[in-house]
Amino acid sequence: MDILYLVVPCYNEQDVLRETAKRLAAKLAGMIDRAIVSAESRILFVDDGSRDKTWEIIDSLHNENNLILGAKLSRNCGHQNALLAGLMTAKEYADMVISMDADLQDDVDAVDRFVDEYYKGSDIVYGVRSSRKKDTFFKRNTALGFYKLMKGLGVDVIENHADYRLMSKRALEGLSQFDEVNLFLRGIVPLIGYKSSIVTYERAERFAGESKYPLKKMLGFAFDGITSFSIKPIRIITWLGFLIFVISLITVGYSLIVKITGHTVSGWTSIVGSIWMIGGIQLLCLGVIGEYIGKIYKEVKARPRYFIEKVLK
Repeated sequence: MDILYLVVPCYNEQDVLRETAKRLAAKLAGMIDRAIVSAESRILFVDDGSRDKTWEIIDSLHNENNLILGAKLSRNCGHQNALLAGLMTAKEYADMVISMDADLQDDVDAVDRFVDEYYKGSDIVYGVRSSRKKDTFFKRNTALGFYKLMKGLGVDVIENHADYRLMSKRALEGLSQFDEVNLFLRGIVPLIGYKSSIVTYERAERFAGESKYPLKKMLGFAFDGITSFSIKPIRIITWLGFLIFVISLITVGYSLIVKITGHTVSGWTSIVGSIWMIGGIQLLCLGVIGEYIGKIYKEVKARPRYFIEKVLK
């Protein structure tokens, strides 16, 4: 029997943490009793610098149940870094690791099917939502648009997959070789390339607390994913610049012809509109280029992605 670790990043999850621990502990204990996984299997909660009582609850749960472990980051490093910290910590002890969110939206009962796929030979098992009926119209369509855009830009992502996945020790070793600071694990994991499979599940409503991904963060996360894995936006800017250059040549030629023939064109609206349009395009292009330069700046400095302050074993 192989050792399974469940890695759960947490940020201000005091309202849901005890219920999450209760359900996960029951699931893991049942799998151990049925000899599906080793008795050395554990649940690892990773506190991403929470400002509430999340760490105190993790410490208490650890004292109450030997299946529960904890890791505390020295500060808030973001969901992706907290998740990576948990995966790299679990990698030293586990044969397979399942990552999931603390809000109980990921179906705990799907864990059995993840492990089944692992025993069938899959190094990576992706949890994929069976539908988005519970999402709002806006969220459902923006998510669909994001996945189509990513695929259009040449990024290999699994549609309707977040961070609910199983990874074998071998896959985690592969993940550890990616050194980039700008993490987008949904795009990195498929690059590892080992045998993978998919488990579908119905995503539930958040059990308690507030979402840690409001619209602003979701948009930022999506933009990070695009700029971390594709240079096509830069190429689009190049072609856009060429197109504007061609249009400007045509406009200059037209203006010269009008001048030579003695006609005058009145209308400051078209002139001002053109100036605003070109100025806006230029600022947009500079912003996109700036994003890439900013990412290069962060990568070149190669600062540590996280520091683990304390581990409960």
